[in-house]
Amino acid sequence: MAAFNLTDYDISAERGFLSSFNPSKTQLPSILQPVRDAAMALPRTLVSGQPRKHIESLPLVDLTDFCATASRAERRVAMVHFSFLVQSYVWGEPEPPKSLPKCLAAPIWQLGASIGQPPLLTYSSYVLDNWGRIDEAGPIDLANTYMIQPFLGGQDEAWFVLIHVAIEARAGEMLASIPALVEACRNDDAATLEAGLSAMSAVWDDMNDIFGRMPERCDPYVYFHRVRPWIHGWKDNPALDGGMIYEGVEETGGKPQAFRGQTGSQSSIVPSMDAFLGIDHAGDPLRAYLDQLHIYRPPEHRQFIDDIRANSVLRPFIQSASSPVLNALYNDCVQNLTRFRTRHLEYAASYINKQSKGGAGNTSDVGTGGTPFMKYLKKHRDEAAAHMV
Repeated sequence: MAAFNLTDYDISAERGFLSSFNPSKTQLPSILQPVRDAAMALPRTLVSGQPRKHIESLPLVDLTDFCATASRAERRVAMVHFSFLVQSYVWGEPEPPKSLPKCLAAPIWQLGASIGQPPLLTYSSYVLDNWGRIDEAGPIDLANTYMIQPFLGGQDEAWFVLIHVAIEARAGEMLASIPALVEACRNDDAATLEAGLSAMSAVWDDMNDIFGRMPERCDPYVYFHRVRPWIHGWKDNPALDGGMIYEGVEETGGKPQAFRGQTGSQSSIVPSMDAFLGIDHAGDPLRAYLDQLHIYRPPEHRQFIDDIRANSVLRPFIQSASSPVLNALYNDCVQNLTRFRTRHLEYAASYINKQSKGGAGNTSDVGTGGTPFMKYLKKHRDEAAAHMV
């Protein structure tokens, strides 16, 4: 594991799972300029109440050559704009449509295949590839970042995304240390392990502090009614009957396709730490749901999680070492992960469960990914806490 290069997983200590390229500096070819313009105009067209007629006027672009020759950064930035248009087309009017028009369906299907992710908005397009720095020489934190592509725009929407951006950036130091800590277990190097686990606790403290700032500029009512409606998917959504037809995509045979919506559960931080700490969850609907979300992550991040899980040597080492110091440090990491999950549970209650029903598909008892979340979030939090040694 230690011989593996973090760049192979598109991870760095400075950015964590955030895009290694700078999205704000990534230019798209002229063929995609109408798409970018339409996407960036969403704060105007969505307020019109009739965004579909505006979006349907987009020219149909064949992205075969683009997907074959464009850089990874260009393809991912194109996916950001297309996925925001797709979500806006589906959820921008009172009743969702049965199908996506070919001008959206065909290119986003090509882009999804090109980057190895489903053809709709995922966490990587919503967060990981959707930020810029105000001062390019400054840090990636809440005081120096902005959201590039919005739906309606405004403080609450941007803050919700930027909280996640800041957490992802801060997690980088912790994630980047994992290969060396796995090697320390194999080399019986308790000193390196102690230092590494202690440093992880400091990172967790910062991440939990950032997470705790969500209410500062993202109001629960505004989130539920103005931010959340756009990020739902088509799988297990009561507003859609079986999914969405992608017009002009031959592979589908004209049949509806069901994909899950954007959710913070598509972030790779928690599953990476579960894998590193050796935390398992018993079978339940949320466990099955989280397993399904694996394909929604960028392929490099999926591989990182899989490789950590395949090299999950920390917990057995801690259990066999009989070191009170290592036990305490390991338990501190588990407790910090539990704190993070507990805050997530609290936000799920205040930002979603306590809000009234609102709009097509935007129910308060089913998450944006399409699962009843409250019961199982608590169960998974308690399961993690039970792994202390």
